[in-house]
Amino acid sequence: MRDKDRPRERPLAGARVLITRSPERSLALVDALQDAGASALLLPLIDFERAPDQHSLDVACDALGAGAFDWLVVSSATTVHVLTAKAAERGLVPAQWIPAATRIAAVGAATRKLLEDRGLAVALTPADDQSAAGLLAVWPEAGGKVLLPQADIASPRLAEGLSAAGSTVTSVTAYRTVDYPAAAERRLAIPAEGGGAALQPPSYALLTPESAAAELADGRLDAVIAASPSAARRIHGLSPLLGCRFVAIGRSTADQAAALGIPVAAIAAEPSPAGLVAAVAAALIAAEDAGGEPP
Repeated sequence: MRDKDRPRERPLAGARVLITRSPERSLALVDALQDAGASALLLPLIDFERAPDQHSLDVACDALGAGAFDWLVVSSATTVHVLTAKAAERGLVPAQWIPAATRIAAVGAATRKLLEDRGLAVALTPADDQSAAGLLAVWPEAGGKVLLPQADIASPRLAEGLSAAGSTVTSVTAYRTVDYPAAAERRLAIPAEGGGAALQPPSYALLTPESAAAELADGRLDAVIAASPSAARRIHGLSPLLGCRFVAIGRSTADQAAALGIPVAAIAAEPSPAGLVAAVAAALIAAEDAGGEPP
């Protein structure tokens, strides 16, 4: 539980925050939460498998390498990992494989950074609304031929919007989203953030869905962070959140939560660890200012 007398430099002192990402994707966020005084608990809800139709993905990737597309639109960090793996299969790194003439658009800042870390120049990223709607709002006229690799459960909104803007869109399934953990023989390898080792206990407490539901039922969680609409759907299936505040990474996640009847306490202004810590702090402080006690 949070400490009402927490110092300003530790705004989450005593808070217990649930992260619904896998350990390899949570390193920086766990560190940031702990620096702010919180206890981090992990409940990995989703995982990723290789796309079932590798032939169609490879055909699209071969066309990409041959310069057949004017734009490559990347809507998730996971897609960057898939493209990196596809480049490696061809004995190349992404900057050697993707032609310099192919412009790259990234939906969010985190995805942009991963692309730039791989030596790729990103020509377009929405400044404010880092979502499909945000990208469509800044999409140039006459976008030409576009490759859009996405998750199997991706909303058609981006592809439809690009087509409506006059682009010729080739949409291909890059990976499959499944409940955690994915089958070992099909699991998509995701490197740990920053290239380091994945988190290891006791840096965090790893929960099962059953133990997380018990924590929620007993009011022992202050906030939960969801990074995707599919995570929001799985959180909804656990139990009522009661006093636990829902913090969303991105408008699409917030919209899905709202559609499920989950009150959204905050949307991170940016998907960075610092942005998420600020969003959690804002959510909990707002609840107190409204007259509620800390959960």
